[in-house]
Amino acid sequence: MLSDTSLRKIDREIAKYPPDHKRSAVMSALAIAQDEKGWLAAETIDFVARYLGMPAVAVYEVASFYAMYNLKPLGSYKITLCTNLPCALQGATEAALHLQAKLGVSFGETTPDGLVTLQEGECMGACGDAPVLLVNNKRMCSFMRPAQIDTLLDELRATPRPTHAAFGAGAVDER
Repeated sequence: MLSDTSLRKIDREIAKYPPDHKRSAVMSALAIAQDEKGWLAAETIDFVARYLGMPAVAVYEVASFYAMYNLKPLGSYKITLCTNLPCALQGATEAALHLQAKLGVSFGETTPDGLVTLQEGECMGACGDAPVLLVNNKRMCSFMRPAQIDTLLDELRATPRPTHAAFGAGAVDER
């Protein structure tokens, strides 16, 4: 279900824990699987559960709890904007309206061309850099005022669309 490369990455994550605690690698394993597949289909979650020797429901609990996991196909780029109070006080509300107007979508929607899915996010731990957003759960962008948002969107439109494995680079410590 997953490539040999992804399985080797998961094995490296499992090795970080005592042998009888391999389920502790569930978050990393889900991230690796998502990086390869682009999202976590039921079959992928079930595969991760079997690979880690866990009940499938326990893996579903993790995958459905954390916003970083995609349980349905998304655009090539997932933009998650923090709208918690510190970001909101520093312009996240304006940034959200600007993003929605520029993309023609609301939170939870994907642009008709499949380029961007816009999501609302919780605190990203960078309140001093507000407003902040994440691109594909990997790249944090700070001080995102309308001009910076326009620059980011122009960059994403001009860049070849990533393969799912490409935007997973650096997601998990590969030592």
